Amino acid sequence: MLGSAAVAQEAGISGPIEGDVIGGISNPTAIAVPDMPTPRAVDTPAGNTADLGRQVARVIEDNLRNSGFFNPVERQFLRDVDMPQVTAPDYPAWSQVGAQNLVQGYVQAGSNGRLTVGCYLYDVFAQAPLERAGYEVDYADWRRAAHRCADMVYARLTGEGAYFDSRIVYVAESGPKDNRVRRIAVMDTDGANHRFLTNGQSIVLTPRFAPDGRTITYMSYLNDEPRVYIYDVESGRQRLLVNAPYMTFAPRYSPDSRYVVFSMAVNGNSDIYRVAVSGGQPVRLTNTPGIDTSASYSPDGRRIVFESDRSGGQQLYVMNADGSNQRRISFGGGRYATPEWSPRGNLIAFTRLGGGFRIGVMRPDGSGERILTNSWQDEGPSWAPNGRVIHFFRTPRGNALPTLWSVDVTGRMIRRLPTPVGASDPSWSPLRN
Repeated sequence: MLGSAAVAQEAGISGPIEGDVIGGISNPTAIAVPDMPTPRAVDTPAGNTADLGRQVARVIEDNLRNSGFFNPVERQFLRDVDMPQVTAPDYPAWSQVGAQNLVQGYVQAGSNGRLTVGCYLYDVFAQAPLERAGYEVDYADWRRAAHRCADMVYARLTGEGAYFDSRIVYVAESGPKDNRVRRIAVMDTDGANHRFLTNGQSIVLTPRFAPDGRTITYMSYLNDEPRVYIYDVESGRQRLLVNAPYMTFAPRYSPDSRYVVFSMAVNGNSDIYRVAVSGGQPVRLTNTPGIDTSASYSPDGRRIVFESDRSGGQQLYVMNADGSNQRRISFGGGRYATPEWSPRGNLIAFTRLGGGFRIGVMRPDGSGERILTNSWQDEGPSWAPNGRVIHFFRTPRGNALPTLWSVDVTGRMIRRLPTPVGASDPSWSPLRN
């Protein structure tokens, strides 16, 4: 990756860059993202650099539009940009098409067999540069450069954390409802680079990315025995997490990726346990009659939220990471399930059951409950790395396949995510390195 200083020197920009945080879902910012020029059109394994400049701009534009904060200028009103204009924008021309901000850049094939993408953000009204960065990637990873450019723009103009350069793992569903095939699949946040990780020969549920992005934990019915497994993303190898003659399910990682918390059903009672990712003897954290499950760590690793029916119905509880000080936090009526602690630590997302399934959030003490969706069956929330957006899956009435959706913490911005097949149980990865 090129550092900001290197790109700034190339652009002739010096000194600190300042600007106000702008934008918002209720008043999206008009932003122009013209095609990126190339110093010299060169054929690469990913295509000609002139074509890549157009594709990179469209990925950036789509990312920003889908965030809900931005309203990209329609492409028929965009101007062609040559290389000198990348660092010297024609501000009056961009002002005429209504752009408040401008994203320009370039795509260049390097002598080292890699691709360089320059990314520049400008304030059209103030006629001033705001931010700049450069990314050097393998040709096959050109989309990652586009996502990172969009992340830079998004973070600079909204004050929120980045999240476009991450992935989603989910359960891919196909076939009739009474004979459904379920496979683990992974894709970029915009649906690109989709691939299946398991072959569908056994049912899989609840895949979860490790915070370090290296492994995925999930439940599988391999050999008709429901057990938790660990999947190595790089090698594709998978292994049993706990070698015990009991059903294990609902796994999730600790923030440092060293441990997995999961539920284990022993003699008709399900409790929450912790075990090292490498395996070993599980440590029991809960010990009450009924079902304790869906554990999720706070980002500092000190507490765990989980669901339990110990009070007669599914409710949310919080405990210390060692299992002490267990206390109920959900009192809004109905039942509560599948909690997940926000990466920011300020909210817990959940599924609320009663008159349908809804996605909601509350503070870790149970206060400030808000319901974000209003469909027939929305469930399984998973936070984006920036703690502002939540993925979940929606199951329609009848035999139709479930689909993936996202909603922001205000509940105003909701959209469907593209998947080639039915989709459930999403889990967001951390930002990629």
